[in-house]
Formats: sequence, C-alpha cells, structure tokens
Amino acid sequence: MKAIPFTFLLLFVFLFSNSVSAQFGNNGYNNGYGNNYGSNRRMNSGMDQSMSQQKPKEIPVEVTVAKIIEQIKPKLDLDELQVIALSNILTENIRTQGMLLKAEVSEDDKMANIKALSEVTDRKILELLNSDQKEKYNILNEEAKNPKKSKKEKKKKSE
Repeated sequence: MKAIPFTFLLLFVFLFSNSVSAQFGNNGYNNGYGNNYGSNRRMNSGMDQSMSQQKPKEIPVEVTVAKIIEQIKPKLDLDELQVIALSNILTENIRTQGMLLKAEVSEDDKMANIKALSEVTDRKILELLNSDQKEKYNILNEEAKNPKKSKKEKKKKSE
C-alpha cells in the first residue's frame, strides 16, 4: 500500500526536478547556477542583433545605378552603349559622393564639393547624349530639382 504513494511521490519529484533543471539550462553548457555558457551565448546574440540594427545596411552602388538607369532609359531613349557609359559615370559619381560625405570637412565644403561633382557629372553625361536627349535630360534635371510642381502647372506649360 505504501509503495503506490511512494511511487507517485517519486514520479512527481522526478518530473518536477527535470523541469527545474531545464529552466537552469542543465544541458551540458550550464551546471546549475555557475558557468553560464548558454546564457552568455544568448545574450551575445541579442547584442549582435542590436548592433546590426543600429548600422543600416548599405545598398550596393550597382543596385542604385541600375535603378537610375531603369528610370531614365525609356525617357531618354538610350541605346546600349549609352547605358553602359552612363552606368560607369553614375557609379563613379556615387562612389565619389560617398567619399565626400564621409570626409571630415565642414558641411559647407561638403556641399560645395558635391555641387562641383554634380556639375562635372552632368557635363560628362551631356557629352554622351544627342540634342533631343540633352533637352529631355535637362527637363528631367529641372523636375528633379523642383518636384513640388502640381499637375495643373505642368498642364498649363504643355498647352
């Protein structure tokens, strides 16, 4: 008679102690309260995630250039040779802009350098385009500089 309650008690203690040891991570990495290798690993991975969230992932230059070319190719009716040449010019421009932005100079100097770079890039691009494409390119640049124009104003200019 006493064997049945003793067996239940033993089974209960065994199941309870197993869940307690699981809470302490007694799986070879931890021995009770000391040597928290498993916990440190979890904490470090959390810290790694927070570090990666703070630093935004940089978009490759080639992806940015591809998006720009994709937008302007139909508008300017570019041929494949022009696409390749423009891609090279834009890639160089974006990389140089990145270096200028990271340089430790005043904001005014950065703005002046970027403006000069933009003018040089525009000049290089215009050398590759024919007269119709140049007109369209200049219109695209003006639209990019003044994006707040309403549709009504655009309709009035086209009439």
